[in-house]
Amino acid sequence: MSNFFDKLPFETAAHMEQLSRLMYELRENHAQVLTQYGVADEVVLLEYIRDGRIAEHPAYEHYLGARILAASRDAVRAELQALLDGMTRNA
Repeated sequence: MSNFFDKLPFETAAHMEQLSRLMYELRENHAQVLTQYGVADEVVLLEYIRDGRIAEHPAYEHYLGARILAASRDAVRAELQALLDGMTRNA
């Protein structure tokens, strides 16, 4: 079984590793923000804030942070996918 990274230039493999690590960190931090409120996603957190089940502050700031983390994770995922797509087109 060949190693996927064996066929990649060093710079590409290093970039993929950085993007993968960043995605992991964003995902973990997103989960950490939401876990303190016992919710699965930021939509539920906002609903709890609107309903008054959770105090607005600092929960709203945490809601915004969770949205930013999720959007950043999606952007990194798209960049990684574009990198992979470029590799398959050039193969």
